[in-house]
Amino acid sequence: MTTLRPLPALALVAALLLPAAAARAADPDKVFRYAFPVAETSLDPQKISDLYSNILNSSMFDAPLKYDYLARPLKLKPNTLTAMPEISADGLTYTMHVKPGIYFADDPVFGGKKRELVAEDYVYTIKRLMDPKLAAPLLAEIEGIIAGSDEALAKARKENRFDYDAPIEGLRALDRYTFQIRLTQPFYVFIYNLADCRVSCAVAREVVEHYGDDIGSHPVGTGAYRLTFWKRSSKLVFEANPNFREEYFDGEPGPDDAAGQAILAEQKGKRLPMVGKVEVYIIEEAQPRWLAFLNEEHDLIFEVSAEFANMAFPNNHLAPNLRKRGIRMAQVPGLDLTFAYFNMEDPIVGGYTPEKVALRRAISLAYNTRDEIAIVRKGQAIVANTPYSPGVAGYDPDFRTSANEYSVPKARALLDMYGYLDRNGDGYREMPDGKPLVLEFASTPTARDQQIDELWKRSMDDVGLKIVFRKAKWPDLLKESNAGKLMIWQLGGAASAPDADTWLSSMYGPNAGYKGNRARFRLDAYDRLYEKARVTPDGPERTKLYQEMAKLMVAYAPWKVNTHRILTDMWYPWVVGYRRPAVQSNSFWKYIDIDLSKNPPTAPGRRP
Repeated sequence: MTTLRPLPALALVAALLLPAAAARAADPDKVFRYAFPVAETSLDPQKISDLYSNILNSSMFDAPLKYDYLARPLKLKPNTLTAMPEISADGLTYTMHVKPGIYFADDPVFGGKKRELVAEDYVYTIKRLMDPKLAAPLLAEIEGIIAGSDEALAKARKENRFDYDAPIEGLRALDRYTFQIRLTQPFYVFIYNLADCRVSCAVAREVVEHYGDDIGSHPVGTGAYRLTFWKRSSKLVFEANPNFREEYFDGEPGPDDAAGQAILAEQKGKRLPMVGKVEVYIIEEAQPRWLAFLNEEHDLIFEVSAEFANMAFPNNHLAPNLRKRGIRMAQVPGLDLTFAYFNMEDPIVGGYTPEKVALRRAISLAYNTRDEIAIVRKGQAIVANTPYSPGVAGYDPDFRTSANEYSVPKARALLDMYGYLDRNGDGYREMPDGKPLVLEFASTPTARDQQIDELWKRSMDDVGLKIVFRKAKWPDLLKESNAGKLMIWQLGGAASAPDADTWLSSMYGPNAGYKGNRARFRLDAYDRLYEKARVTPDGPERTKLYQEMAKLMVAYAPWKVNTHRILTDMWYPWVVGYRRPAVQSNSFWKYIDIDLSKNPPTAPGRRP
């Protein structure tokens, strides 16, 4: 596990001694613009599960902890706390002290008064996860984990309402600035939840109660930015929060991290945030996103679509025409995973009997992930062998599974053996009982997903399986997935913490449904291993448990594991200090600057 320690007292002294020039507030003339490939779902931090909505929320709200912007490997640091949590010797009790003088963005709910962040706000926020009306996707991170949560949840589910005033044994404010969390067991990955906006980004109770069901449209947090314009699924504008606390750029890049050291040298001591306005556009198709960047309508392209790899970065080198324009590029292996899940409750692909397992394994064997990497991803990915990515705790590069074995003959043999036969001569197999067998694969209308659809169609044709495609926009598919209505859906999952648990939790039985287990996979043997792993410290014993879970995943095939992506970002020379967060859902906005001397399109006098 990452060594966690409070910042040295010297850091506070250094901040107090900064020169006056560094203490300037965000410059309203500095505008940063870029695009998302999918639409936002909600601006309620405890309501969402998707990466892009979390980027938006983590710019407006504050969790108690944060990841050092420059440190690789990742390092947790205090965010709104005076120091790292005080953890009891038995690992059960976390005591945290909130910094005085942190204020929420102004909102009419506060009646014209400044509203300070206090310990009770974090208690209330974490309680929200237990409210049955919210259906919080990250409920699994506290259910049965925080002492008293099971009892509070049982009462709330029975009454279909949550009593926020009722005390919970393991969650309480000790005084105005101190709160405490007590666990039922020493869960060694729990601390990462204190840096996850979906679990612990503070919201004000009076704001939630005032706006009610529409709270997702009225974000009010203590973060560096506040929302000022929102045209849903099209454009969002954020401005620097004038109430944001006094905070200065710092970081701990490794001594051999040249890029991180260069950013630190250029940015250290600048007051955060530096950019006065951020504009986020929703552009689902890759080509218009790319053209908007080339036309200088956007300052950065967050993950260049792989279809432009050969022209933008042939052989993984920035193209000469882009280099001449001063464009910069960085490539990082993402802490991510792409996979297709099978709905284990679906009457066709679900179930645990041998013939159902054989069907899913045959589908997996028939799909050629290497073609996806070569054709769709243009080499910008590597084959995945485990349901978690390199670079996280628990990953062993010497461990392999057959998760990405490709064999059409084996797939056909499995289908033949278990009675999936073509009885009417139309070229497609039927179920063992002779009923029709049609696979329904969910995907978005984008050009990239169309290419993936074609690969799946060709792969299934190779083994005589009929497949059709359920086309809808991403937020709509997400809702259907939460409700268990999709048969097969291919997704990308980015790490929310630097530990394999971030993915393995998505196959834990009690998390079935909206809590993250979209496949609705339930297997006692897997669940027992997972429960043991959560209370085992990082080390060889826990890594072995993770590997046993990976083997069960391959054996029962609730997922078809595909790739780990290589992520390529590009930005113009006036964007200063950019580095893709390793935890991709974290906002980077407050750490970057815009150099107006390099004449960006939004500079005063150049373009309105």
